[in-house]
Amino acid sequence: MAGPPEIPVTDSPGSPELGRAVQRYLDHLTVERGLAANTLAAYRRDLARYQEFLAGPAADSRYGSVSAPADISTEHVRAFVRLLHEGSADRAALSTRSTARVLAAVRGAHAFWVTEGLCPVDVASRVSPPTPPRRLPKAIGLSSVEKLLSAPDPDTPAGLRARAFLELLYATGARISEAVALDVDDLAGLADDDLSFVRLLGKGTKQRMVPVGSYARKALDQYMVRARPELSRHGKGTPAVFLNARGGRISRQTAWTMVKHAAACADLREDVTPHTLRHSFATHLLEGGADLRVVQELLGHASLATTQIYTQVSVQSLREVYATAHPRAR
Repeated sequence: MAGPPEIPVTDSPGSPELGRAVQRYLDHLTVERGLAANTLAAYRRDLARYQEFLAGPAADSRYGSVSAPADISTEHVRAFVRLLHEGSADRAALSTRSTARVLAAVRGAHAFWVTEGLCPVDVASRVSPPTPPRRLPKAIGLSSVEKLLSAPDPDTPAGLRARAFLELLYATGARISEAVALDVDDLAGLADDDLSFVRLLGKGTKQRMVPVGSYARKALDQYMVRARPELSRHGKGTPAVFLNARGGRISRQTAWTMVKHAAACADLREDVTPHTLRHSFATHLLEGGADLRVVQELLGHASLATTQIYTQVSVQSLREVYATAHPRAR
């Protein structure tokens, strides 16, 4: 019976001893772990690049020459990761994700060399990939929100449910999981026309009371009176607010589908998800002058630092308005 495919040894730069150590690791991936050919090829490319760095003059002069795995230090590995992420005159910088992929191959090799007794300590285990840039949350404008909220058909139970769900997300900034988990008792505060509240159960089972405006209160009332009784006839008396066609609690997937369908009906070009309405809720509050700590409480964030990312969104909005409106902005 034929054995596993043999990985040919290429003329990798560096010492023969280091090359043999790399080959032993590749053989291990082939025989012991049975990785696919494409995955093995990626490991080989990444480790060849690592060997090339270790054999280069920069690594030699700054961190010491390398002839075997035992000669490699944590500084070597960190310098290699920096080079990947920042690039050089010969090679373009890699993305954060690609850098992390190469580092995973390097860390795997070092861990293997320790188990094989080729080096005393795993110097790569303490090296982390570069932190990916923090992506700003995407909010949509008020006109887009209004189009989205008016998209569902108010003449069907499904349409009334979708409108109430969307209005609730934008009115409260609720996470999709919080909205799906709502029970009828959580809407008890809606009876007060002057100051309506809903109770949301957030992360870590932390409860918070969030105000609800007149638009969301009206949409929820219409759904509860005209649509929910019809949907509940097919179920077993669940306390959930939002029901599916079988009378049970809606799933996260159903919630996503409602939002996506409404966005398509509203002909919105933006990529709208349930979280988009949460982002829009926070961003529009801050743009309207709300205090950051109030927004933190409404969103259910444990740390103010998490909420502060929305101030960057507001600053970006100010920059865009300034750039287009001020006669000497350009």
